[in-house]
Amino acid sequence: MTTSLADEFETYRPRLFGLAYRMLGSAADAEDTVQDAYLRFSGADRAKVEQPGAWLAKVVTNLCLNRLTSARARRERYVGPWLPEPVATADGTLGPLESAEQRDAVSLALLVLLERLTPTERAVYVLREAFAYGHREIAEVLELSEANCRQLYRRAVGRVVAPKARFEAPPEQQTRLVASFLSAAREGDLAGLERLLAAEVTWWSDGGGKVSAARRPLEGREKVLRFLAGILGRTAADGVRLSITEINGRAGLIAHGPVAADGVGSVSDVTGVSSDRSLSSLIGVVAFEAHDGVFTGVRAVLNPDKLEFVGRQLTHA
Repeated sequence: MTTSLADEFETYRPRLFGLAYRMLGSAADAEDTVQDAYLRFSGADRAKVEQPGAWLAKVVTNLCLNRLTSARARRERYVGPWLPEPVATADGTLGPLESAEQRDAVSLALLVLLERLTPTERAVYVLREAFAYGHREIAEVLELSEANCRQLYRRAVGRVVAPKARFEAPPEQQTRLVASFLSAAREGDLAGLERLLAAEVTWWSDGGGKVSAARRPLEGREKVLRFLAGILGRTAADGVRLSITEINGRAGLIAHGPVAADGVGSVSDVTGVSSDRSLSSLIGVVAFEAHDGVFTGVRAVLNPDKLEFVGRQLTHA
């Protein structure tokens, strides 16, 4: 039976999405990029496409480079801290995450660090670290010299590897810590939460100007605890439900709360929760960095635009 062009492309789609997401830090943009790649694939002279997988990887990489240039300008105008879009990974959306290195490669913590890189440095790093491309293959994708790619890779590694140890807690320990955090949050146990936070912990909230959120990171255990003390009572009263799921390779929390029937409603000053109880919707995703048995970083994504993809994942699941 002859394989259709669409069926052939579907065999590459998961890998292409994983590449685009790691490059862009945005699931929505990654989906659009992969769709653009399909359009180019469908219009290409098939006689000139000897290796479809390699050809598509090159197309997606270059589409991402174009998007990163404009995305950087948009992020400079972003309201409050910018965080990547979270992705639920238990279903294999970002490929197999069987090792600590694979899990760390898709963590929100590392994706934030990749924002330090130029678009080309990021492409070299992602192709090398996440997809095990050789420098010669990377040079062919980017149409650069192999020596230049090696230099770009060394520069990229120097910018992102040093802080890596901060978020290397084993998965089992991470899950236990998140479970303890959830239990303490439900009980309003501030002393229990305090024991789970490193002295130098930082909390980032990304509301993107769409819902109210802290415009600056909260640094230090005392500030984070005051913040938690202020929101725990209100989230319980507003009917917010927290549960654990795998986010970007590690255990994280998802928050569901009531929204108005039209899907808009009003928002609270911290959580983005509507006062209407008619429906329940995903209102936040929280990712954690853990080291030495405590959380060193917490990233809360509240911007509803950034929750659409993971919301669809959780609904389908």
